[in-house]
Amino acid sequence: MPQDIYAFDAQDIQGQRVALEQFRGKVLLIVNTASACGFTPQLAGLQALHQQYADQGLVVLGFPCNQFGRQDPGSNNEIAGFCQRNHGVDFAMMAKIDVNGEHAAPLYRWLTAQAPGILGTRAIKWNFTKFLVGKDGQVVRRYAPQDAPAKLARDIEAALRA
Repeated sequence: MPQDIYAFDAQDIQGQRVALEQFRGKVLLIVNTASACGFTPQLAGLQALHQQYADQGLVVLGFPCNQFGRQDPGSNNEIAGFCQRNHGVDFAMMAKIDVNGEHAAPLYRWLTAQAPGILGTRAIKWNFTKFLVGKDGQVVRRYAPQDAPAKLARDIEAALRA
């Protein structure tokens, strides 16, 4: 298993390869998102974190996922339009992925191994589970879907100072 997050690639929502190596030395906030979830308004909160901390080194990466209640059935283009139009999202949205199961993205397999959930479970339980990754490429903390983005500010600030 890779030692840090920089070993992974992802695809952005336009289908372009993104090497996470390009974020070395940055703080990452990685979130599995959905367009039709009770937590979808968190997109605005994630955008606010992006606006507040991007110039200090925070990178927010949203990964749409349709595995929970089929709450993100659209195409990547539809998802991108929805997020921008309804929540002003201009942080990096990635291509839709699976976060659990046989087809789970390798990045999410690594994240959940590094920061298991309650009682050591590795599975992502719902949309808007968040992972804060420090400048060293290691997971700092995993947050539950109900943890509002604003509640992460103190941890983000500490990671940016580290």
